[in-house]
Amino acid sequence: MKWMIWAMAAGAVACSAPQLSQGSQAKSESESGKMQVRNVTQAYNENCSNCHGVNGEGGGGGTKSLLTEDKFDQKWDKPFFDAIKNGVPEMGMEAYGEGWDDKSIWSMVVHIRELQLRGLRAQGMRPKTNAAGLYEGQRHNYKVEDVVTAGLRTPWAVDWLPDGRMLVTNRPGSMVVVKDGQVVATVEGMPRTIELGQGGYMDIAVHPKYSENGWIYFSFTDPAEGANNRGLTKVVRGKLRFSGATARWVNEETLFVSAQENYTGAGVHFGSRIVFDGKGHIFFSIGERGQQDLAQDLTRPNGKVFRLNEDGTRPTDNPFRGRGGDSDAVWSYGHRNPQGLVMGLDGRLWDTEHAPRGGDELNEVVKGENYGWPLVSFCINYNDTPFGTPWPAAGQNIRMPIYRWMPSNAACGLDVVRGNAFPNWRGDLVAGGLAGQSVDRIRTREGKFVEREEIVFGMGRVRDVVTGPDGYVYVALNQPDKIVRLVPAP
Repeated sequence: MKWMIWAMAAGAVACSAPQLSQGSQAKSESESGKMQVRNVTQAYNENCSNCHGVNGEGGGGGTKSLLTEDKFDQKWDKPFFDAIKNGVPEMGMEAYGEGWDDKSIWSMVVHIRELQLRGLRAQGMRPKTNAAGLYEGQRHNYKVEDVVTAGLRTPWAVDWLPDGRMLVTNRPGSMVVVKDGQVVATVEGMPRTIELGQGGYMDIAVHPKYSENGWIYFSFTDPAEGANNRGLTKVVRGKLRFSGATARWVNEETLFVSAQENYTGAGVHFGSRIVFDGKGHIFFSIGERGQQDLAQDLTRPNGKVFRLNEDGTRPTDNPFRGRGGDSDAVWSYGHRNPQGLVMGLDGRLWDTEHAPRGGDELNEVVKGENYGWPLVSFCINYNDTPFGTPWPAAGQNIRMPIYRWMPSNAACGLDVVRGNAFPNWRGDLVAGGLAGQSVDRIRTREGKFVEREEIVFGMGRVRDVVTGPDGYVYVALNQPDKIVRLVPAP
């Protein structure tokens, strides 16, 4: 092969064509005969580090550091890919596209992003505080206050009753009532659940007209009939009956439950958020439960965003009615694990969802659209091998995200800033990350990405982000299990 001869001739030159290392490359099954990386880190170290540095710091051959905030921007994704594939002759960088397939080339972009975040964190990239301990944001200064510091166990979701009392779900299987920062009651009579890996008690959503109808919507892992080792997300609604210091769940109605054959023992990717559209519908999400191909099967609940009438009946204008299984309730498909879902102030529905390693997404969720999992993704595999590329192939009708997190932040929790507490943030999205231990403020306009600002980092795993009735931004943390809030400051 011509490229092999070229590679051997250039082997001593930094940024040369791909080297033939048994540990890092294997033959691709594609007809092109190009090679596919086996280990992304090793392939980078063997082929790129001489010029760009093992950590992306640059220096070899006069190359500049990749560890700058500008180069970390998503606008560089495609230019990085093109440079690796086609080379940069004027800088002495050879083209890798003659030897590597596109998946391998994209995996180098993901690796660079991992190096960049690690380097930028080491340089101190995080929300900035002043001498008074206040955070100095781009559009608002703010401070972080503790709200609930005891009585929680892996808190998953937060919402409020009209009288100001807070409801918090705990994943192991309890819902508590909080008043003035203290847990004052554990709700009795809640549905049975199992904490199956990432599953258990999940979202809680108080109906916008609770004062009139008393409904509270709730998602949880429903155990399979006669088994405690299999489960699936179930959505119900019920009411709370208060008597003195006690609270009881009553009048429960099932809104969504799938067939028993869809229940699984997998402990991953349950979704699940609940959103009202103000038009008599709810939207909710279910992850693909580790069965990625089922995200493309409209009859199965895996990897979908659903739309129901508020009473659980199926709207007649849902896009996939009559195809069997759960299709009557499906609004969009091809999702991996949507753990953030919110209706923006402009009426657009947004989700955030996990990819494996690199490429968590912010999507506008549109009727009938396919979001691509597992056909298209920005990620690589957890085992440091290539997965795919983030561009649909010819003939694939896939809706792409407006923003992606690379590396993954383990997206979880999403809301929109409402009210008057943060007027310069009003209408912006606030998106949490578990592994990232972060909250980002993201501005969109007419469905397009405008700007991103990290406003929380390093306080714990962010499970939920919610704008409270006071307009403050509340954050439910795991490890430590507590709730904090962002309050405007001078």
